[in-house]
Amino acid sequence: MMQLLTLLGALGMFLYGMNLMSGGLQKAAGSKMRNFLSAMTSNPFKGVFTGLGITAVIQSSSATTVMTVGFVNAGLLSLSQAVGVIMGANIGTTVTAWLVSLLGFKADISLFAVPLMAVGFILSLAKSDKRRHISELIIGFSLLFLGLSLMKESVPDLRETPEVLAFIQNWTSYGFGSVLIFLVFGTLLTLVLQSSSATMALTLIMVNMGWIPFEMGAAMVLGENIGTTITANIAAAVGNANARRAALAHTLFNVFGVCWALILFRPFLMLVGITITWLGLPNPMDVVHSADVPMTEDDSMATLYGISMLHTLFNLFNTLILIWFVNVIVKVVSRVIKDKKSAEEDTVKLKFIDAGPLSTAELAVGQARNEVVHFAEISRRTVGHIRSAINAANDKEFEAARRQLVKYEEISDRIEYEIAQFLNALPEDSISEDTRTETKRMYKIIGELESLGDSGESISRILARRNSHDKSFSDEQKAKIESMLEAVDRAYGVMIDNLKAESFEPMGLRMATDCEIEINELRNNIREEEIRKIENDGSNYQSSVYYLDTISEIERMGDFIINISQALDK
Repeated sequence: MMQLLTLLGALGMFLYGMNLMSGGLQKAAGSKMRNFLSAMTSNPFKGVFTGLGITAVIQSSSATTVMTVGFVNAGLLSLSQAVGVIMGANIGTTVTAWLVSLLGFKADISLFAVPLMAVGFILSLAKSDKRRHISELIIGFSLLFLGLSLMKESVPDLRETPEVLAFIQNWTSYGFGSVLIFLVFGTLLTLVLQSSSATMALTLIMVNMGWIPFEMGAAMVLGENIGTTITANIAAAVGNANARRAALAHTLFNVFGVCWALILFRPFLMLVGITITWLGLPNPMDVVHSADVPMTEDDSMATLYGISMLHTLFNLFNTLILIWFVNVIVKVVSRVIKDKKSAEEDTVKLKFIDAGPLSTAELAVGQARNEVVHFAEISRRTVGHIRSAINAANDKEFEAARRQLVKYEEISDRIEYEIAQFLNALPEDSISEDTRTETKRMYKIIGELESLGDSGESISRILARRNSHDKSFSDEQKAKIESMLEAVDRAYGVMIDNLKAESFEPMGLRMATDCEIEINELRNNIREEEIRKIENDGSNYQSSVYYLDTISEIERMGDFIINISQALDK
């Protein structure tokens, strides 16, 4: 019982270490990783290398595939781009197996893990955020290999407990049926642990300790490739059709690979064996596992490297086969998952965070930033609806424009709330100080964007009161309002450009300030001119009041817009 509890605890330490190491890397990379992701192109080969690179760095194919699903859901990646990235992620995840094989078994790296933790602790006391993030990386790395060492020690020795081997051998005596049994076992274990890397570590330990022969370890690896697809499918369940298609493409990729690997199981294992013998080691298929005869060091290395090589060759061959059929995969998943038909296209809903936060907090902030830009673009439509309400030729046209202004005020309330909820869900301890400052800035910006929606609705109420008193604006007044709206629209354009900019430039703030000055001067000139008219002829006093109220509310919109550009400068 103690051995079992120790094994479970060691597995937990391994998983926690991997998550800590991955999180530290992501926070240390910060915006650099976001910029790297933004450089993805439509070239499937570049997509493969992108997915491979990211997964090799963050040591989690699940994180990469979930992130890719989020980007597809957000419209940042096309479906064909995503398929390439997912293929690369499958190759990148094999790095973990090689790290464990080369460092976790050949040398007792746990001897260095504890001193490394001391280094990590010292760095964690530093004032620099980057050093603290690096400390997480070091401590995570140390815990990962300490956990692996404890897992190896807690697995029963077959010479002391031969009954374990007898139990396992009951599963290995059914020929090809045993291959299928261990394939299912690998799939279920990965589903439970939600980490193919942890399952791979357990497989390597079982093979190294002689619990299972090389062939059954190979079957478990194939099962792990199916089990790892569940994470992306869970993430995509709440996403749009394209997000679900990307997750399905990941599943099809791995299932197709497992099918050909099972059909060519023996020839494939022979190829792996030949590759290992080229390294000067025994063929892992010839290694005998027995409770009486322990494996030699060369036999142990041969099986470990054999499992790692099989994992790499499987994903490499699968990618080389399917990369030429990316468009076919896209067509298949598009036929299986169809778009929902709607009477009219809804373009005012969340676009980038509809599937919830990405598994990578630093990248999720970029997701939120894109949603803020999208929010600003939606908000800009208010100017057109105000224009329609001002120029309405009859009550029917005005009522249609008024309903749109009310609708967009409600939309701005909803989007502000949902973006704020998304930002609240980001764990503060998983993002860098710069990113934390950026999230605070986004709270300010979405508040100003929501106020712009309120202004549009306020103008609709002013115009409704004007109409209820049978008043109207003159052509000259409408022309002056139009000049104000054009200035506000230009200010919107500058503000959106500032939001889109990778780094805020002083020129952007100057341009925004110029727009604000222009709006204020127009408002002042219009007000002075209208007051002179009232003093000379007060017969249209009530119309003038509604007119000046409308002008004041439009000028307030300019204030909210400049506040956003100023928030970016802080």
